[in-house]
Amino acid sequence: MATEITTRRQLELGTHCLSYLEAGDPDAPSIVLCHGGGFDAAMVSWRSIIPRLAETHHVIAPDWPGFGESASPPFEPSLDFYVETLGNVREQLTLDAPVLCGVSMGGAIAIGDALANPEQVRKLIAIDSYGLGSAVPGGHLSTTLVHTPAFDWLWSAIAQNRQLAAASVRFAVHPANRSEALLEDVLTELKRSDATKAWQSVQRKELRGGTLQTDYRDRLGELSMPVCYVHGEEDRLVPVDWSRRAHRLTPESELTVFSPCGHWTPRERPDSLIETLESFLGTATANRGE
Repeated sequence: MATEITTRRQLELGTHCLSYLEAGDPDAPSIVLCHGGGFDAAMVSWRSIIPRLAETHHVIAPDWPGFGESASPPFEPSLDFYVETLGNVREQLTLDAPVLCGVSMGGAIAIGDALANPEQVRKLIAIDSYGLGSAVPGGHLSTTLVHTPAFDWLWSAIAQNRQLAAASVRFAVHPANRSEALLEDVLTELKRSDATKAWQSVQRKELRGGTLQTDYRDRLGELSMPVCYVHGEEDRLVPVDWSRRAHRLTPESELTVFSPCGHWTPRERPDSLIETLESFLGTATANRGE
């Protein structure tokens, strides 16, 4: 029988320790929830999603190294490192062909793992996903900023100033969906001594020459499992057209666009997202007890 109790566990991954959330019946089909970058963490993005999914699935939600309660790795992480980390989590926890579900950077991590290990992934869900285009918001100006000391100062200022943190959340989230609860979760994440350091490393490696380095567009046709793309219509960080284009390029895929909704769909439209996930996973009837 599934349980809604969420437990935090630890997993040793060579040079570092990874913290993850676990919920649901271990004998049920597994789903791995991949959070995004910035000031995100497993509990920040998936707080409202985990209990519902745990009714029908064995839920695993890792904090990526350098995020949440996971220790930072002894090197500057990259997106490729997080893709490798996801594969290690799946193997060490002996998850049998789980569903992968990721938001923003987590979407790109899930896509990367699905492309590398297609036989190990049952279904794929990419929400407001990075990795579906190469254009950088702000172009060369943004790329230049990321590689200057001012970039470190900016993130430090956001971590230490509630007003700046709130402004950053407001930029990502549609006005109709903003909440104090989300801001408080973000502020909790920003209290960590190394908050955003791992994300800064990823950005420096991803933003080069005015383009984003991870762009899976040319490989989406290789995805052999069913794929669900979800996006907020008013997303100002990752254009909704990226998911529309990805849907056209992916053989067996579907697309859902929510409005009003910005970049943080799991926090902005959790009930609508759950309905979409239940439909895609084939669990809607089971959850209604029919």
